Amino acid sequence: MSLANHFDLIATDGAARTGRLTTPHGVVRTPAFMPVGTAGAMKGIHWREVRDAGADIVLGNTYHLMLRPGAERIAALGGLQRFTGWNGPMLTDSGGFQVMSLSELRKVTENAVTFRSHLDGAKVELSPERSIEVQRLLGSDIAMQMDECVRLPAERADIERAMQLSLRWAERSKRAFESAAPGYMLFGIAQGGDVPELRHTSARGLVEIGFHGYAIGGLAVGEPQAVMLAMIEEVAPILPEGRPRYLMGVGTPEDMLEAVARGIDMFDCVMPTRNGRHGVAFTRFGQVNLRNARHADDPRPLDEESEWPSTRDCARAYLHHLVKSGETLGAMLLSEINVAYYQRLMQDIRDAIAKGTFEEFRQRTRADWARGDIAPR
Repeated sequence: MSLANHFDLIATDGAARTGRLTTPHGVVRTPAFMPVGTAGAMKGIHWREVRDAGADIVLGNTYHLMLRPGAERIAALGGLQRFTGWNGPMLTDSGGFQVMSLSELRKVTENAVTFRSHLDGAKVELSPERSIEVQRLLGSDIAMQMDECVRLPAERADIERAMQLSLRWAERSKRAFESAAPGYMLFGIAQGGDVPELRHTSARGLVEIGFHGYAIGGLAVGEPQAVMLAMIEEVAPILPEGRPRYLMGVGTPEDMLEAVARGIDMFDCVMPTRNGRHGVAFTRFGQVNLRNARHADDPRPLDEESEWPSTRDCARAYLHHLVKSGETLGAMLLSEINVAYYQRLMQDIRDAIAKGTFEEFRQRTRADWARGDIAPR
């Protein structure tokens, strides 16, 4: 493998790993959760709260940013970090997931995907080469290969076709990335749906091509959790031990905890901010629905032992009122509470792996979630 390695594995505990990924814009501690800033912004939360919560890296969306405001415009304005005000590392996805979600508006060929913009209906072509070009114009620290993602369940023939196409696109993506400046990274994406043999073929093919890191894609797209975890168990042992492993689009705290136990280093998901906008908080007691009337007269905070101010200080009654009233502040507070919880969970996981107590932490955390929220007043 000729590509430079920017990942240092610090400690392992069983299959769980903690490490350090060095990027041009800073160091990422792993396991890491990347909050999703689709269009260059976190929904309902400022970058300073994202940073204060403990996030080292965030995610931007190639498809959305290339359509608006445009990759060339962002490049002229100094790149994604300067444009947004986020001074840390950024990963950008390739647009492959949007290709799947826009199935009514797109056509996939060997060369590229042609689709209609959801903004104005304009015809747009996205090839592996253009995807890499856009990500380089954005200035993302970690770019992703162009791939085709299939929503599950699906026929084996469709899964295999998309997997093989993604492998060919992986080779083209790597060639397009060859002139990138030192320190910037390109990750390959293992596909193969819920078919172990296809997952093996994809992973081995990617390792042969050689990437700075490896993602597992095409999961959390409709399959049960047991299937997702089984596919991780099939793929992770094939990937190089000294390279970062990224499970795309995942997920719930439980999903992440179980994926870490199977050797995953990086995650992303819109769930913390999306659930926050819908009145749901993530806490060490599990999910708490602030729309529930049980909170209307409760002066207690979500978690009086939390280090995050809004989690520790805001009364449940007030959060309930904001959510029921449709106040923007409610979505803002719950989004920051959720991002902070995800980052605290990642820090606790890193600490437990470093101490060799990950399995104990895993069982204790699952038991806390199972007990549920504190009794109503």
